[in-house]
Amino acid sequence: MASSTITSTVKSPKLLKTSVNIWFTVVVIGQFIFALYILGVYGVNGLAGDFERWNASTTNGYVPKDIWGNVFFALHMALAAVITIGGPLQLMKKVRSKFPRFHRINGRIYIISAFVISLAGLYLAWMRTMAGGLAGAIFITINAMLIMICAIYAVKFAIARKLAVHRKWAIRLFLAMSGVWFFRVFLMGWIAINQGPVGFDLDTFQGPALNVLYTCSYILPVVFAGFYFKAKESKLPKAQKAISIFILLLTTYIAVGTVVATMGMWLPNL
Repeated sequence: MASSTITSTVKSPKLLKTSVNIWFTVVVIGQFIFALYILGVYGVNGLAGDFERWNASTTNGYVPKDIWGNVFFALHMALAAVITIGGPLQLMKKVRSKFPRFHRINGRIYIISAFVISLAGLYLAWMRTMAGGLAGAIFITINAMLIMICAIYAVKFAIARKLAVHRKWAIRLFLAMSGVWFFRVFLMGWIAINQGPVGFDLDTFQGPALNVLYTCSYILPVVFAGFYFKAKESKLPKAQKAISIFILLLTTYIAVGTVVATMGMWLPNL
């Protein structure tokens, strides 16, 4: 019995680490594809002056005569590409250890981008008629608040040189900043599973299914991080295995959503 317990204790942390590494790899690949999509659709067309093409993928991406709205939208999309590429690099241990100066510079850019993209998102959510209506605006606001809170604490503990705590808040920040990407992937996964837009209206882009997806994309990842940290630090094999299995199942869903989003939404619009 004792031998079995020891074996289980040894295997559980490895399983947890492996499941997280697989999840991170899938997310990084998906976000890299998303970054290419942003640069191709919004960056290239923006530089070419073909702003009308922005509306092919986003509701009210470009609105004639709405100078400030267009500026905030362009800024929001440009920073989305920056954080989508820079975020994963901040969490890679080898990058932190081998390139500490880059880690610090990229971290500062990431933190500043977190605040700017949140404020731009708030402006667009409340000052423009965006898809999702009131519910969408509320969830975007919650996401923006979480981003700024996580950014503040990540900076606070970095300055205090409490690096272990700083990394936890950096992970939470990454998850909060990935909310928009999570939503797109979760949405496409939901549509693929149900073979259509079940639980929401495609024209108004409102409905109970979307509210669930907003919650799963913008709020639960940050909340779940706390459970992951506790499981990682605990000596409870069952808890670690349960979290590992959940992460692997979630990774499978994210992989499906990423493939569907890539083939059905991102690549066709490039």
